[in-house]
Amino acid sequence: MAARNFQALSPKEEESNAAVREAVTLGLKNAAISGTVVAVPTLVGCRVLPWAKANLNYTAQALIISAACVAGFFITADKTILRNARQNTIGKIDRST
Repeated sequence: MAARNFQALSPKEEESNAAVREAVTLGLKNAAISGTVVAVPTLVGCRVLPWAKANLNYTAQALIISAACVAGFFITADKTILRNARQNTIGKIDRST
């Protein structure tokens, strides 16, 4: 049985949920792109370069790729949330003058 939410959201809460949802979707897209961009040279380098072949095991390769994915997600999500907050602040200033 699905849980029911009997609380009505205010317009500000709805805007906040939409902003968070937008930040998460953009962050996931950017994480996928950055992971792909980093994975290709990492995997190719570990097969071709002698130093990388000797020193980077599978765990190191996974850490390099996942670090790029995590960084891409959080940087994009943070910039999106800050952009939305800036737009809300500028809108409030414009309405008050």
